Amino acid sequence: MRGISEREVAERAGVDLGYVARLVNVGVLAPAGDGTFADGDARRARLCRGLEGAGLPIEALVEALDRGELSFAFLDLPVYDRFSALTPRTFKDVSEQQGIPLDLLLVVREAMGLAQAEADDQVREDELEVVPLIQLQLSKGFDPAVIERWLRVYGDTLRRIAETEADWWRNQLALPYLRSGMNAAEMLQVTAEWGGEFTSRVERALLAVYHANQEHTWNEALIEEIEEALDRAGLRSRMDVTPAICFLDITGYTRLTEERGDQAAAELAERLAPLVQRPAERHGGRVVKWLGDGVMFYFREPTGGVTAALEMIDAISAAGLPPAHVGLHTGPVVFQGGDYFGRTVNLAARIGEQAAPGQVLVTQEIVDRVVPDGIAFEPVGAVELKGVSEPVLLHAVTR
Repeated sequence: MRGISEREVAERAGVDLGYVARLVNVGVLAPAGDGTFADGDARRARLCRGLEGAGLPIEALVEALDRGELSFAFLDLPVYDRFSALTPRTFKDVSEQQGIPLDLLLVVREAMGLAQAEADDQVREDELEVVPLIQLQLSKGFDPAVIERWLRVYGDTLRRIAETEADWWRNQLALPYLRSGMNAAEMLQVTAEWGGEFTSRVERALLAVYHANQEHTWNEALIEEIEEALDRAGLRSRMDVTPAICFLDITGYTRLTEERGDQAAAELAERLAPLVQRPAERHGGRVVKWLGDGVMFYFREPTGGVTAALEMIDAISAAGLPPAHVGLHTGPVVFQGGDYFGRTVNLAARIGEQAAPGQVLVTQEIVDRVVPDGIAFEPVGAVELKGVSEPVLLHAVTR
């Protein structure tokens, strides 16, 4: 494999030539006989710059390396080739050359989980990989604000995935190896060797989950478009008996996860399961799927759904868990691939978001179909819901 020059090391690491020379002088970098460096040397230089920026003196790093307590040899492993280096191009250069607004292009750096960039900062190789998609979106008339939103959503979601990986790497691999008697150098080498196998399987799993979610959301949008087309053509008849879709969410779930971690959220979900499954099954319903902060249910008819929702709210409160809130709607649904789709589903989800802690909110369609056996409905009024074109008349359910 061809070596890289001292200048290439500096460019890829985002440091100057003097810094590379300094690392050579202290023995962190060791050029080959012909004066060239390995790709891993650029990663070493960037890592050392970052460590110094965090307040760790280079002299301490060198001493740890000399003692064998620390090693950067793992940075030469093929698994690290996937991580990008800096390019000679700046954000300003790319903006002018590719016709992308500079402010939008700078968001790419933030989506990568890095500090906010400046116009004259060098662009990373992986950041350039995002540019063709942004160009295509702009060419099709996408609003730049929409592009910025998906960049931030992708970045936030993938950052959480990466942080979860780092957590299990530390707790399931690194710490057990250190407790077994390995020093840091040995542990880093061993876990990096495992990294190639883990990484390929993680990426396959991520793509599988992503593609499944793509199929779900694309089907959801397609079915809703078909329903609207049938409505416009007057070809969809009213159903005498319609199922009910119910969404139950736990209030403060996101804050709980942020404050106490995923383990606390998992324990909450474990306690929640029997409290909602039993009432649902008792009243002709079933769990369709578990969501991050709640549950989606399918009921054969609305009365069972409303009755079960009230029982679930009470059971969750009695168990001392954070209060739940519920939204229900009834109407035609499409069953495909183990899931339910259509406007009925989308509207029920939006109503669930609108409900207050401890509250069950339903549509007028639910009220019209429920047998009022110990159940009362208090009008809330017409409410505007996200993603719904017209205000929806809602009612709060009480006993």
